[in-house]
Amino acid sequence: MKNTVIFSVVSLFTIFTLVSPVYANDKIDRDTETPIPRSKNLYGIGIGVLPKTSGSDEFRVLVLPIINANYGDRFYINALQAGVWLLDSDDKRLRFGVATQARFGWDADDGKLTRGMNDRDFTLDLGPTVRWQTDYGTFNAQWGFDVGGASHGQTVELQYIKNLIRGNTFKLNGSIGVTWNNRKFNDYYFGVGANETSPSRPAYSAGSGTEFKVGVNGSYAVDNDSFVLFGTSVTRLSDEQANSPIVETRMQPFVYLGYSISF
Repeated sequence: MKNTVIFSVVSLFTIFTLVSPVYANDKIDRDTETPIPRSKNLYGIGIGVLPKTSGSDEFRVLVLPIINANYGDRFYINALQAGVWLLDSDDKRLRFGVATQARFGWDADDGKLTRGMNDRDFTLDLGPTVRWQTDYGTFNAQWGFDVGGASHGQTVELQYIKNLIRGNTFKLNGSIGVTWNNRKFNDYYFGVGANETSPSRPAYSAGSGTEFKVGVNGSYAVDNDSFVLFGTSVTRLSDEQANSPIVETRMQPFVYLGYSISF
């Protein structure tokens, strides 16, 4: 089933790319296309600091590729997300497409409250996405389905990006967002199964709920073709997530720093 879905999406990507016209009235704001401000295709590497497990107050460090690029103004890669635009308005300020996004799992033995539980697996979300650029900022919406088979859950994310500083050398974007996670998603990452209980960890079944997120992302031009990228965000967990016995803190931060080049 998963192979059929992936093949169908790839086929759609190919068909729409071949038939999509090239528009001359492009009015895309490149700096707010994504939370990371970008005026060129960027390729690099960085480190990310994120909670060890769901709701953990301790952190792990991951080495991450940093790619923020467009190809033919149709395909794109934005950090852990990749997609294709299928339909556009004449000025490309309103776009509809399909995107996939990586979602990290965690090793249960890394958390104080999760030791003895099963690990949560890495997976991929896939679904339709919409971008609407206005004179006041960029609005993104995505409906994601876990096609990797970890949680079999769904998420709906709404995001607003606003440029805060737009200099030749230094750029900074702010973003706010809300994400609704369904019961399967929350129960996989925040639930405690009957076989995962302990004297201090009762069974817990998490229902659906909504997270809130705020962040800033920036770039600093070292020279014409190399950039330092950085950003931080904080996610406030939903009640269903925060009430889990494996959650230590409701506020979940993320920080990254990287170096990229343009070619």
